[in-house]
Amino acid sequence: MTVLYEDNHIIAVNKNSSEIVQGDKTGDEPLSETIKKYLKEKYNKPGEVFCGVTHRLDRPVSGVVLFAKTSKALTRLNDMFKNQEVKKTYWALVKEKPALPEARLEHYLVRNEKQNKSVAHDKIVPNAKAAALSYRLIANSDSYYLLEVHLETGRHHQIRCQLAKMGCPIKGDLKYGFARSNPNGGISLHARQIEFIHPVSKQLIQITAPVPENDKLWLAFEKMV
Repeated sequence: MTVLYEDNHIIAVNKNSSEIVQGDKTGDEPLSETIKKYLKEKYNKPGEVFCGVTHRLDRPVSGVVLFAKTSKALTRLNDMFKNQEVKKTYWALVKEKPALPEARLEHYLVRNEKQNKSVAHDKIVPNAKAAALSYRLIANSDSYYLLEVHLETGRHHQIRCQLAKMGCPIKGDLKYGFARSNPNGGISLHARQIEFIHPVSKQLIQITAPVPENDKLWLAFEKMV
């Protein structure tokens, strides 16, 4: 965990692909608890420390995650995420070249709880939720393509599912059809940037997360852009 931004009301960190944002059945320590310990030590705080989860990233995904340090900030940020007032930019590495250099994808996603997976459909089906994103091709090497993705909706595994549906599964994502896993067990999807109006100061905040520093392919692509 690396702190990317911090003030009195919010804190943003760069999540590693192995970390979880919130507690789950694994029992592993979530980032929310790691941050509480960090804040308690840094500010020598007695008693309970507040750290509110405002959004999530899948465990195998890296990148910027925003937390609230006050209940006021948490309430306002929750509303902002719900109203799609937070602009999120992702980077995804894929092996297959997309048919179009940029496009908007619209699908209907059905979540399978047992398999912890979503399936994308072209038309409305029972229990489906509409999902939309836009992507553009911003760099490529001999073997891989870097897509910049902007989410319009926040569905379960949305980017992973929609890119796989168009024939471009994310590098390392076995669940959605990529042939091989990544050495670190993560997938090559990175929450690159988050942009929003600060919930208290009303200033425009833009936070960018460096790519994983132990991944040569990511580092090479970061230099290209």
